[in-house]
Amino acid sequence: MKIFEHHLRNASELISQYKGTIPFSAWIKNYFKEHKKFGSKDRKQISHLCFCYFRLGKALAKVGVDEKILAGLFLTSNSSNDFLHYFKPNWKEQTILSLEEKLHFIANEFHLSEKNIIDEIFSWQDELCASIDPPAFSTSHLIQPDVFLRVRPGNETKVASKLNAAEITFNTIGQNTLSVSSAVKIDDVIELNKEAVIQDLSSQIVASFFGEINVAKKVVNVWDCCAASGGKSIMFYDFNKNINLTVSDIRNSILANLHERFKEAGITKYQSFTIDLSNPQAKLPAKNFDLIIADVPCSGSGTWGRTPEQLSFFPTEKIDHYSRLQTNITANVVEALADSGYFLYITCSVFKKENEEAVKHLEEKGLKLIRKQTLSGYDKKADTMFAALLRKV
Repeated sequence: MKIFEHHLRNASELISQYKGTIPFSAWIKNYFKEHKKFGSKDRKQISHLCFCYFRLGKALAKVGVDEKILAGLFLTSNSSNDFLHYFKPNWKEQTILSLEEKLHFIANEFHLSEKNIIDEIFSWQDELCASIDPPAFSTSHLIQPDVFLRVRPGNETKVASKLNAAEITFNTIGQNTLSVSSAVKIDDVIELNKEAVIQDLSSQIVASFFGEINVAKKVVNVWDCCAASGGKSIMFYDFNKNINLTVSDIRNSILANLHERFKEAGITKYQSFTIDLSNPQAKLPAKNFDLIIADVPCSGSGTWGRTPEQLSFFPTEKIDHYSRLQTNITANVVEALADSGYFLYITCSVFKKENEEAVKHLEEKGLKLIRKQTLSGYDKKADTMFAALLRKV
């Protein structure tokens, strides 16, 4: 069919034009905005083909863009489809195989090593945290992650009822966690931030660290120092409302989103300010925080299942850049800890330089490690994160 050839040709052309300077989802949205000849079905199919290509990272680099798109489509499909059958009729019966079997099939088709394909999907194998299974993590990028909801206390029945009424399929994961397909437009169904928060599964598991924070005070002073849109603050607020909350980030535009989310979440009493925490001359708040939450800027490598273009465009030298940035930030902010205060270090990275090695720097600053954990989401259709709780001694 000509329409299939048209879609494949356009996907190939867009891939060749994209340079990785902004997220691909934003880039292709701008492209379609400027080129209005594409209908909604065309846009959806072309975008999907591009993402199938990017999910293979640097694997199959020598087979040609069209062939790599089709291989990516084959590996990410769970059932036969007309598009794939048109170009690769002999692959039709193989789409129902397991991912492991399909990787073996593709390796044979292109006369390649299956191991090399897996290694080249995520090509930073030597940089991974020791607790991560490299082949499992690498192949997880061929699977679209789910969207996870953290249902806020008291809204469990209401949220489930709304999803059922809208005939939205969801999975229940623990008391307050639900997952839905990434294709679901959830904000049309529930009141986000008031009833539930969109928050990845691994990010929600960070709350398990809160129970290890023992502060003998009625009101806990908390500083979310790299607050972004405030997800961790809202989560801690739901854990303990008796807090004196301070939030900060590097730009007012970032905090503007936080203010809106806090309003929806019913958080009205807090202090906020902008600050570049990597600057050693930055003026810090007083040294009185019982808990500092530092969800620091990072490579985001644990979230590339959602932004697979990074598998092709992330420059390796950026790992050291983020490592230095994190060291500068944490070296500054720990100075604001109260005596016996807690420091919760968080990244959405899988690189040891951003995780275990960062914890070593904090220990060298005199903090005592209480617990550290790689929060593996790659076997759960979720992000992979890292968290460590330390205490000033």
